[in-house]
Amino acid sequence: MVEMAIAMTLLLTLTLGFVDFGYAFYQWNAATKAVQIGARLASVSDPAVNTATLAAADPGTNPGAPITAGTYSFECKYSGSTGSCNGNSAIFNAAAFSRIFRGDTAATNDDACPGLAANQRPGMCQFFPGLQRANVVVTYTATGLGYQTRLGGPVPTITVSLQNVPFQFFFLGGLLGFADKTMPSMLSTVTGEDLKSTSP
Repeated sequence: MVEMAIAMTLLLTLTLGFVDFGYAFYQWNAATKAVQIGARLASVSDPAVNTATLAAADPGTNPGAPITAGTYSFECKYSGSTGSCNGNSAIFNAAAFSRIFRGDTAATNDDACPGLAANQRPGMCQFFPGLQRANVVVTYTATGLGYQTRLGGPVPTITVSLQNVPFQFFFLGGLLGFADKTMPSMLSTVTGEDLKSTSP
């Protein structure tokens, strides 16, 4: 009975460890897919930084000349319930950020992830349940694409990344006190396309 108790403890820990690490692998895959979807939505939606602000970042001093890499960079994210780009909430487009996070569902001022109706595109939260707005960072950067005074506006390189997302260990956390581990930073980068949510 003593041997059985020792063996069962080890086997149970090993089995539950497999379950937990399998779930962690699922979370990794879901997070990877979420940033890919987020980047794709960001490339064909209104930018999370105010459109006028992004357009004004185009130098416009030499029409037709290429945009110099590094001319602008806007990092848009939430801190608590406040969204901002480069720390400035006045140039933050909450509806556009919500579209990246929630897809085509109605924008709300919280972390809720509503279900999708027919013919609606999913957002990041539908692919990674439990994701919060504060975990998502959307960056618009000039990398030398496009040209000054381009009719369609600037052509930024868009990066969607996740921050402060923990792997959740249910069994090992409860049985062995195994603390949640922060997921390594992951991102997806695409080139901006029309950067508008509606047809002209």
